[in-house]
Amino acid sequence: MSEVDNAYQMVYNSKKGDFMPKVQTSLRLEEETFLEAREILKSLGMNFTEAVNVFASMVVQEKGLPFDVKASEYPSLSYEEAQEKVQRSITKIGEGKGIPADTFFAELLAK
Repeated sequence: MSEVDNAYQMVYNSKKGDFMPKVQTSLRLEEETFLEAREILKSLGMNFTEAVNVFASMVVQEKGLPFDVKASEYPSLSYEEAQEKVQRSITKIGEGKGIPADTFFAELLAK
């Protein structure tokens, strides 16, 4: 952006009461997620750009994401890991080390 463009952008923004220069960026989102979010934001009286600005401001204020990011307590398994786990379970059942499903679920629900 040229100096003239920068000056114009600052004057334009100052007329709206905003003295911070703006930058333009782009995002890639799943279309369905974007459309649903846009409708929710519209019901809140906001547009998507305003919501992104609020999010960015909160990141700056919090010096990180404005919400907790946690690993799942149930980690994802690869297909191979899941297959190995199933095979181990089948082997244990074949060795008589398993318990019937109804017993397992009865004990689980009793906790």
